[in-house]
Amino acid sequence: MNSESLDLLEYGRLLELAGRYVSSEAGRRLLAVTEPLTDRAAIEAALAETAEAMAYISDAARPVTRPGEAPVRLRFTDLPDCEASVVKLRIEGTVLDGVEIAALAAVLERSFQVKGALTGFSAAYPRLAARAGALGDFRPVLREVSGKILPDGSIADDASVALARVRREMERQRQRIQDSLERFLKQHRDEGLLQEEFVTLRNDRFVVPVIPGARKRVPGVVHGSSGSGQTLFLEPIETIELNNDLVRLTEEEMREAHRILRELTGRLREHAPEIRAAVNALGEFDYIFAKARFAGEFKCAIPRFAPEGTPRLVLTDARHPLLEDILRRQHKPIVPVSLGLDGARRTLLISGPNTGGKTVAMKTVGLLALMAQSGLPVPAAEAELPIFPDVLADIGDNQSIEQSLSTFGAHIERIREMVELAAPGALVLLDELGRATDPEEGGALGVAILEEFRHYGAFTLASTHLLAIKVYGSNTEGVLNASMGFNEQTLEPTFLLRTGAPGKSAGLDIASRLGLPSHLIERARTAMSSTERDIALFLNRLESKVQEASDEAERLRVRRRELDESEQKLIREMEKKAGQRMRQIEEQSAAAQKRFEQEAARVIEQVLSAPEQRKAAERSLRQAARTRREYQESVEAIKENRKPAPQVAKEELRVGCRVRLRDVSDPAKVLRILPNGSVEVLVGFLKMQVAPGDVTEILPDAPGGVSLPKGVSFEAGPRWDTLTREINLIGKTSDIAADEVERFLDSAILAGVVRVRIVHGHGMGVLRKTVHDLLKRNPNVEKFYFAPPSEGGSGATIVELKEG
Repeated sequence: MNSESLDLLEYGRLLELAGRYVSSEAGRRLLAVTEPLTDRAAIEAALAETAEAMAYISDAARPVTRPGEAPVRLRFTDLPDCEASVVKLRIEGTVLDGVEIAALAAVLERSFQVKGALTGFSAAYPRLAARAGALGDFRPVLREVSGKILPDGSIADDASVALARVRREMERQRQRIQDSLERFLKQHRDEGLLQEEFVTLRNDRFVVPVIPGARKRVPGVVHGSSGSGQTLFLEPIETIELNNDLVRLTEEEMREAHRILRELTGRLREHAPEIRAAVNALGEFDYIFAKARFAGEFKCAIPRFAPEGTPRLVLTDARHPLLEDILRRQHKPIVPVSLGLDGARRTLLISGPNTGGKTVAMKTVGLLALMAQSGLPVPAAEAELPIFPDVLADIGDNQSIEQSLSTFGAHIERIREMVELAAPGALVLLDELGRATDPEEGGALGVAILEEFRHYGAFTLASTHLLAIKVYGSNTEGVLNASMGFNEQTLEPTFLLRTGAPGKSAGLDIASRLGLPSHLIERARTAMSSTERDIALFLNRLESKVQEASDEAERLRVRRRELDESEQKLIREMEKKAGQRMRQIEEQSAAAQKRFEQEAARVIEQVLSAPEQRKAAERSLRQAARTRREYQESVEAIKENRKPAPQVAKEELRVGCRVRLRDVSDPAKVLRILPNGSVEVLVGFLKMQVAPGDVTEILPDAPGGVSLPKGVSFEAGPRWDTLTREINLIGKTSDIAADEVERFLDSAILAGVVRVRIVHGHGMGVLRKTVHDLLKRNPNVEKFYFAPPSEGGSGATIVELKEG
């Protein structure tokens, strides 16, 4: 990217603003080298990671009801800078000091925390989790370091046996010296030789303060004096040898400490590449999450990049981050900018009042383009941009006395450089095009420059006050006029950008508002030509019409939103009423069903009292259960707004046809239709009797098949495998369970099975009682009893059936 354009668009100040959210030195180094890229894959990967970090921060801030439900907050504050330590690890023979080892241990501990936090939510944040998953496992080396190096970098007493022994001896030796010096002080207390009664250190040796005259009267070594010279620090002769022993022990301690540090450094050096990767990765995570925190603070969006064949530059409610930061401190709102350009319309001409925000609008577009290509979220509600090969800007007054450049000269010199650097698809920003010269010549020159950049296929934004350029924008295909708003009542700019029409400069109005004497304003108005006044009046009326159209469009948008809200409200009310009605239907049907069951139970109980009617009653009971199940299925289908399971008319059934049965996955073959209306079917090798209502579909005849010789027929008998000699009723209602047990026993009898198992569970005993009552009444049951413990105990019942 062009470095001068980066300066003009204040890219460096933007990085300083983003730097507020970086916590570590490693993250700041990465931010310092951030620059706009043109590699689409690299940009989109950086933005995708930032988007995941934004989602992570948002999710981590949610209230948590269960542990592990949401990610934990990641902290990168107080992260030590280990760059120099990592470099030293690469140099064989160097030894890290305790502070450096403690800092590395803190970084490695933090990397372990980050890895655990991110890899635990890999589905939600796959890119961050993949980056974290590459971090090494430093737990073994951390255990060694944490036991020997304290957080402040000092070596623990128990780091080695030798160090513990030496430090104990040093402590005892200090006590001996302390006792010796206290005896000395006590001995000379009344002689007037002592300046003060305390023990202190000078040159790492224990001394006492004495008056200057005591030097000749007390034998010993003087290790210095106070600033005034009134106090000497004396080491008495009797403590010299004791201090010498302490110095010897101190040197021994230093040698042992150096040995421990050398050993730990060697242990860390074994993992030098992984440690370097972890240090770099934590810096990268800090950098990524700093971008996410910046995005949250400035309500940024992740920009999209238009396909290469269909370039689009669309910004919705875009804000200049540096301006927004200033206005926030002043407690003032910022007016956002919205605009749209595409491959067919690549040039936008912005006109309007002085101090109306034209330059800010262009700088906003330029800076947001640089941010997007730097992998930074942009402060906008929505952003779609091309990937610009370069961003070229001519903004501000670049005059130079040293280079003998006037304002116009500097302006033309900069444009010449931009024309030389321009490439297809570049972003060009031209502030006050054609300024600082005769308006007619400046307008003609501006049109020529715009045409040149349009010929290159660049996206161009230019601000102007010149009529010739405004007319060019109105008459040229692919060029769009826009204006900054101006309030005629208050004579103040509104800073709103509206596309579709040029705006008036309102120079006289602005000058009047800024306090220029009114007689000067009137003289200027009189000096204007009639053409200029007519044009100003036309632009004024045009701006009023545009404003009215904009206000009408806003009213329509508000009305449309109100209508949408009313429609949604009506839909919710209808759904609420429908739900209430459905609940009433359910309650009524449940009551009717309950009454039916009670009456049916009463009638069946009466019938069962007569032995000759028992078989018919049992069939009626099964039919009632089946009817009740079908009724419940119909109610559920109505509630779920779906059609109930289809049934086949009894007249359509014929012997030999293939059918599909309810709740049976395999197709069945009709063997015969019984006089009582039941249908006998063959499913695999199992014969069973089903009701016509259980047949849901008639299947086409299977193609092919095995042909038997004439006069030869084959009929397979019932066959039960071990896996099918039981039925599980857990979770079913009593009625459904009874119906299924009846069918299960019928099938078992047809298949010649003499022993089956019914699993009903423990629970409240309702299913067990239902099953046992049914078994007592079934004439085909020889006996039944609870299963042995290995087969379920009292949660299952073994049934032995009569043979033959």
